[in-house]
Amino acid sequence: MKKRVTIIFPKTAIQIPLTYRLAKDFNVAANIIRAQVAPNQIGKLVVELQGDIDQIDAAIEWMRIRDISVYSASGEIVIDEDLCVDCGLCTGVCPTQALILNPETFKLDFRRSRCIVCEQCIPTCPVAAISTNL
Repeated sequence: MKKRVTIIFPKTAIQIPLTYRLAKDFNVAANIIRAQVAPNQIGKLVVELQGDIDQIDAAIEWMRIRDISVYSASGEIVIDEDLCVDCGLCTGVCPTQALILNPETFKLDFRRSRCIVCEQCIPTCPVAAISTNL
């Protein structure tokens, strides 16, 4: 079973070896899609958890007991084609090449099946044409 979640943890929990504990204590693999973690600040991870559903649920409960917020990250990237100017800046930060410029039309092509919703394209867009439907 795979489950994509956003994990937000307070300053007090920043030192917890989260991915290690998930693997060791719950046999849950954590594929980090996006991370914003710094000492003495609130941390945010977008993670794909993989393992037995009961173990994933137990791991999520373990995090919540430690004041670590866990939210389902089931949204998708949405591109407003009326706003998009096809500049291609988002293609440079997309790790899966879900966003590419069509070499014939020079228009932005979004290959949704490749998108992992890492959200790296959102702050890159100069005209705010990219968002999530969370």
